[in-house]
Amino acid sequence: MIVKSYEIPGKRLDQHNFILVYGDNEGLKQEIIDKLKNSFNNTNIYYDEAQVLSNINDFFNNVLNQSLFEKEKTLIINRCSEKILDVMNQILEKNASEVKIILNAGLLETRSKLRITYEKNKELVIIPTYKDTSQTLIEITRKFFNNYKISLSQETINLLVNRCNGNRGHLKSELNKILLYMHEKRTISTEEIYKLTNLSENYSINELVNNSLSKNIKKTSEILSESNYRTEDAILILRIFLQKAKKLMELLEKLDDKKNIDSLINSSKPPIFWKDKPVVKKQLEIWSLKKIRELIDKINQTELNFKKNSQSGLLFVFDFIFEVSSNNTSNVF
Repeated sequence: MIVKSYEIPGKRLDQHNFILVYGDNEGLKQEIIDKLKNSFNNTNIYYDEAQVLSNINDFFNNVLNQSLFEKEKTLIINRCSEKILDVMNQILEKNASEVKIILNAGLLETRSKLRITYEKNKELVIIPTYKDTSQTLIEITRKFFNNYKISLSQETINLLVNRCNGNRGHLKSELNKILLYMHEKRTISTEEIYKLTNLSENYSINELVNNSLSKNIKKTSEILSESNYRTEDAILILRIFLQKAKKLMELLEKLDDKKNIDSLINSSKPPIFWKDKPVVKKQLEIWSLKKIRELIDKINQTELNFKKNSQSGLLFVFDFIFEVSSNNTSNVF
């Protein structure tokens, strides 16, 4: 049974024993799990999926054995994947009604067996989460300050939201920090917000590489300026560049004269995740097979330069990224 995050207040989820919360909005997922734990009012026991799978017998003993004097338990299993499905199927077969289990998973594709199982079974609850929009985060920020009767300009709200990079968990952390700073003050300036708030964690390297390969120089520059990449990140950046470039080369080698890119992407093995398809399509439209092969050579040469002079290695990588993402890249490689 699918329950949207905004429907939770009107649902009696405490009557359900097995709930899956999934998606890429870590802040919202944590909010939902906290609400569920409070409504269950049980003893909370935390697991990681790997911990469950490495010692299944102990896990089952914890699920099935309940003392008459023991408070009911809520088991929260984090970092779940498809591998947890067999475990859950066994629990369902054993009809373990004395325990509640919350699964915390990342993104699950439409064809995910774990997702399908929870969506189709009325006894199971699945709650999807999606990345917050700027408008959602603006409303969260405005309500927070209104609640404490703190005056804030729209410019300041926008700055605060932009610096949190779509992460409501990071936003709430920064809001609480500001509240402590404010003490009994009732106004705060944009300059104070700027000094108080930290940048959200580095933009993911995946996003950096995708924007560079898509020749989005403006977004690439923004990511580099807003992030604090370290020397040890350089090799990882280059390896992800290489991985994505090789995938593009593989697709371009299969692209027929009709240039049916959509068909090529949809038939790709392994499948390309639906959220990545528009990005891959744009990159295929930009790069030719000849240029992508030259890019792969350039990546290898950049890694070699980095290893020869690791102290200045990050500069080599940054120069390479700007070279790739610039509008005249096709003339460079």
